[in-house]
Amino acid sequence: MTHLVTRTQLARVTQLSHRPKPLFFTPKPTLYRSQTLSLPQLSTLSSATFRRRTHPLLRPTMDPQPPEPSAPAASAEDFVHVTDLKMESLSESMVRIDEPSEADAAPSAPDSDRRPATLSPELSRNVLVLSCESAAEGGVCDVYLVGTAHVSEESSREVQAIVNFLKPQVVFLELCSSRVAVLTLQNLKVPTMGEMVTMLKKKHNMFEVLYGWFLAKIASKLEVFPGSEFRVAYEEAIKYGGRVILGDRPVQITLRRTWSKMPLWHKTKLLYSLLFQAVFLPSSDDLNKMLKEMDDSDMLTLVIQEMSKEFPTLMETLVHERDQYMSSTLLKVASENSSVVAVVGKGHLQGIKKHWKQPVVMKDLMTVPSPKPAVSATRIVTSIGVAVAGVAIISGIYLSCKK
Repeated sequence: MTHLVTRTQLARVTQLSHRPKPLFFTPKPTLYRSQTLSLPQLSTLSSATFRRRTHPLLRPTMDPQPPEPSAPAASAEDFVHVTDLKMESLSESMVRIDEPSEADAAPSAPDSDRRPATLSPELSRNVLVLSCESAAEGGVCDVYLVGTAHVSEESSREVQAIVNFLKPQVVFLELCSSRVAVLTLQNLKVPTMGEMVTMLKKKHNMFEVLYGWFLAKIASKLEVFPGSEFRVAYEEAIKYGGRVILGDRPVQITLRRTWSKMPLWHKTKLLYSLLFQAVFLPSSDDLNKMLKEMDDSDMLTLVIQEMSKEFPTLMETLVHERDQYMSSTLLKVASENSSVVAVVGKGHLQGIKKHWKQPVVMKDLMTVPSPKPAVSATRIVTSIGVAVAGVAIISGIYLSCKK
């Protein structure tokens, strides 16, 4: 499914070449070649081609496709896309988006004797400033780490104002290549029972399918679509020729690591919890009212923190590991540029700062642990319980979809 870009020019997506220092996981250099794709083509890959095992960015550039007459509804698989893709390195997951032609030659031109720009108190209240050595002119990169609430008009306005004021060489987003459709998403289609069964047949685990359905249900009730701050940052950057980099860990790896590290009983309880919360969501008015009261908070991280009291794995894989991952990718980007604005959830600010310039073993963060086979009476009884819970979950989803 092609997602239309609202601008006449097509964005260009170029895979980054990554040659990290020995403290990072070093990919095989012979595998990575620079490829160029239009943003609509990458969005198409997000919802179709990404399901194949071969990484689409390693394939030859595709022929341009004619635009569709209107922007189609996106499915939950685009909102939180899960693929059969097997990522093995940082180089395979980082994606650069920028404008063609003169924009490449004219990002913001830094002076060699420049000083870090000073933001107004209103704009700096959710910003951390980091720095590192850089191969770019001046020898130092200033990194403005902007914390957002994800579902907040105020956060979107702040991000737009900061990018417009600083005009950094690079805008770094808490997205991965599987979620690039967020940059052009217009509306959202909650998946039907049949579509979720199809995903299960394609060997997605129950957590991946139910998690995507749960977030789609929430997003369909919101006035502000999640990820709007990423779209305004992207749109603001391409106005002046800045580059946009998607630097988060691939969502499919994050979800599969979460699932594989959970004990069987926790998996059962989590699925039930997601189903229960999705079926009994507050009304649209109540939900939006709650969000406005929490306008200055990263709601998603707060939810994860609360659920982690019962499921400790969630905080580890959904927050802490991604803090390390994004700190590493951001440092890599900063070491090659003179100014970067990074747009991430507020819940990631302190974690990224904590791991800044610290050794990170990327291979450990990119590997999905294999489940350990074990046969015991306890496991058999638990499996029966999971089967019963599964029937209840499917029945609940069906009843919810009928509403």
